[in-house]
Amino acid sequence: MSQDAIFILTCDDGSVEQATAELRAAAPTAHILEALADGVLLADAGLPFATLAAHWRRTPPIFVRHIAPVHAVAPLGGHAGDPTYLARMLPGKLPALRTEMSFSVQTRMLMDAPYKPFDINTALAAALTTEAGPSLDVRAPGQVVSVVCAVLQRWQPDAPLIVGGAVGKGKRQAALAGVSLAADNLSNWAGGMRRFAREEGQISRAEFKLLEAIEVFGIELPAHGVALDLGAAPGGWTRVLRRAGQYVTAIDPGDLDARLQGDPGVRHRRMTAEQYLQNDPDAFDIIVNDMRMDARDSARVMAACAKLLYPHGWALMTVKLPEHDRQPVLDQTFAILRTVYTIAGARQLFHNRSEITVFLRPIVKSKR
Repeated sequence: MSQDAIFILTCDDGSVEQATAELRAAAPTAHILEALADGVLLADAGLPFATLAAHWRRTPPIFVRHIAPVHAVAPLGGHAGDPTYLARMLPGKLPALRTEMSFSVQTRMLMDAPYKPFDINTALAAALTTEAGPSLDVRAPGQVVSVVCAVLQRWQPDAPLIVGGAVGKGKRQAALAGVSLAADNLSNWAGGMRRFAREEGQISRAEFKLLEAIEVFGIELPAHGVALDLGAAPGGWTRVLRRAGQYVTAIDPGDLDARLQGDPGVRHRRMTAEQYLQNDPDAFDIIVNDMRMDARDSARVMAACAKLLYPHGWALMTVKLPEHDRQPVLDQTFAILRTVYTIAGARQLFHNRSEITVFLRPIVKSKR
């Protein structure tokens, strides 16, 4: 077991099978050491963490949401003194932080304790901050000190990993800590848990899915663009697009939220997407689709809509996944989409549930 191969993998608790398959495709000798919590796996990559991270930076996985290395394991007492203990013991045992790059401490609690992640973050960040050292930046760090506090059931860490005393047999409370570039973790947020504050006027929690997708895929919205929102009701995605300065055609037989009524930048068409396609549709910079339907049927609608996108445009859709046999459905869905789109990104985001979000670019046919 290589000491720099141990890491923590996080995914949606309903997608462990798919995330594990992605791990083994990237690192054939990888294996799971134990489950720390639902959707949180302790794994041995069988190769250096940096090698695995570099592979996934080039080709991001769909279901693996966040990864973080384990460079040190510190036994915990489960009492209020643990944060101070970690701040004293971990700095000398973890890889040195890069002085030219900002950092943050991200803690996840997977066990009951009389302290919060904030307490560990604050104590450890203070211990790592020096006049000649890196600056603290909790919003956009270049590097991350990851700490996961959990109860170990089976895994016996190698002696060089252990900080400040033995981790005994049986159920053991421990802090698993490591240092990595933020970009290597697949997400800047602890465990990939991107949270947005609820805004005044928010229509639905589905808005968070669109906000997260725009951030994760690095999407730029055009100035005063025109957007098509398929299956728009009650209008959460329409509201997000309007706040970003887009003029929206909202397609749905149902009602939009009253807060969108009277907005001159919203045109509501009370019909299905299929009906709209038969009624002299317009051209758009953006097409979004959060419709509740079989993934393959939704892909067929999106494929039919590709002709409505300007060459510079893009599309975004959520793909609803079945509980079982997900991969065949996903393969069929992607095959339909690839007839007219390039799949620029596909991820199961934190705000997705039994679905993934797919970012699409139209295939522009060359003129002869």
